[in-house]
Amino acid sequence: MLSVPVSRLSALLFAAVLLGGCQGTGGASSAAKTYPSDIAETGELTAVTTRKSAGAKTPWFGAERADASMVRVRLASPYNAGRFSLASSSGSWTITQVEPISASDLADNAGGTRDVLLYVHGFNANFERAALDAARLSDALKFRGDTVLFSWPSRDSVFDYVADRESALWSRDALEDMLDALLSDPTVGRVHIVAHSMGAMLTVESLRQLQSSKKGNMSRFGAIVFAAPDIDVDSFSASVRRLGGMHRNMTVISAKDDRALAVSAGLTGAKRVGRTETAVLEKLGLRVVDASGMGGFLRHDTFLADKGVQEIVTQAIADAHGGATAGPSPVPVFQPDLPVTQQPLAPPTTASPSAVAAPAPVAAPAPAAVPAQPPAVATTPAPGQAPASLY
Repeated sequence: MLSVPVSRLSALLFAAVLLGGCQGTGGASSAAKTYPSDIAETGELTAVTTRKSAGAKTPWFGAERADASMVRVRLASPYNAGRFSLASSSGSWTITQVEPISASDLADNAGGTRDVLLYVHGFNANFERAALDAARLSDALKFRGDTVLFSWPSRDSVFDYVADRESALWSRDALEDMLDALLSDPTVGRVHIVAHSMGAMLTVESLRQLQSSKKGNMSRFGAIVFAAPDIDVDSFSASVRRLGGMHRNMTVISAKDDRALAVSAGLTGAKRVGRTETAVLEKLGLRVVDASGMGGFLRHDTFLADKGVQEIVTQAIADAHGGATAGPSPVPVFQPDLPVTQQPLAPPTTASPSAVAAPAPVAAPAPAAVPAQPPAVATTPAPGQAPASLY
């Protein structure tokens, strides 16, 4: 597999998305009417990974760390698989080939721009499962555009939570570079993100870095969906404030009965965003989906299985693409040009002068009331005597 230095990541990602636009037909073609999603038609996605290559066959990438590399993942789907293939018989997706992307893959763009759906997987996941989840999710959302996976070196074991957390944080620079490359790509329209579990923590960290660097055009982000986010609530609240108006793009899928995040909370000693009450998250100005009681035993991956939740994610993408936004942030928004001591302590007012209520007329002072009888005078009681009443 090809190891790609960070300096070349932008160019190669440009090539991958560009090629995807040439090979896919997009939402306006006649063939798109046959397939529910673009990935169902093209049968491929692009993956950027910080995993070490494991060779040209499954599992393709392991759990060891490596410089960021990029590959094209070719898939057999239930729509275009052969009649007697595993994908066709099981109604599921399978990987048929993973091939590195090199500079020789550059091609001319056919014109226009295409949206990108970026999937960032969570804890306890290998490369193959992450790629298939990305394909299934894009298809379930009926997404029109290119599907991209960011895969970090999870050890794929429920006993390696701490190690996975460290590897996720280690990968934040690579994800930041990838996001910057997408935002800088003239063939990309909106960049939509679905980040699951520990992948949500990684995504928030990379977004903060990208915003602080002032490199990327943050206005090109579409919907940002955090599914069962495994993040400390206080840390997440601080990040939402730091990211300013991006809260308008954010949707959180939470479940108060998420058993996986209950274990995570026990390991970290802090409440997780994905198990937080809806009202608490709504105060941050976020769209919140309460998926309590949905899904399997763990209640941790409803976004991959529940059609109702997927419809809400689809609507979030449509709203972001159409420019629909929420109102002003209910929390103080961080102002990057001000020192910490001058940051606002209350939400900024957005009311127009015409919306400001006129001051109430000052009423004339009422005459002082004349007591019916003079008040009693308090006297100091003698020893052993009860105090006299004041009235």
